[in-house]
Amino acid sequence: MQIVDHWLSCAQARPSPFFNARPQQEISVLVIHNIALPPTTYGGPWIEALFTGQLDTSQHPYFAQLEGLEVSAHLLIRRTGQIIQFVGFDQRAWHAGRSVFEGREQCNDFSIGIELEGSDHQPYTEAQYRQLIAVTLSLMQTYPEITTQRIVGHQQIAPERKTDPGPAFDWPYFLSQLASTQDG
Repeated sequence: MQIVDHWLSCAQARPSPFFNARPQQEISVLVIHNIALPPTTYGGPWIEALFTGQLDTSQHPYFAQLEGLEVSAHLLIRRTGQIIQFVGFDQRAWHAGRSVFEGREQCNDFSIGIELEGSDHQPYTEAQYRQLIAVTLSLMQTYPEITTQRIVGHQQIAPERKTDPGPAFDWPYFLSQLASTQDG
């Protein structure tokens, strides 16, 4: 997996309008999220529509609360393993909201956000873990300030507001696979 001009070469590009320039800070944290629209519903067009500002909120009752929301992530990894990129890694995607990492506020300023298509309490797929590991290794190589100690869940940087990626995300498995791939 290669990153060329801050875009993942193997990802489908779906540029989002919901980003802006980063302040002069190194990219040093990777934040893992989950998303499903509507909740626990997978495979539809709704996540891409939300992140690109094209969500028709009349299409489902749950979407009414998303009216006017401007949110994005750098990447989405679908349950099939498909990767979609919405924002270049050098830009500030709007994924973390009010957040703090090691005393630094506004994590969007210095982080990359990856959304896994999923829910807090439903297991993620092996295809998602494989892709997440490969993407993470590429990010760590391209942005060396990102280390395994600087990979967090959304709930870790916004604990009062967020629960994702939730207890279904297998941190020990992900980190051990990441370490064994790095060593091999």
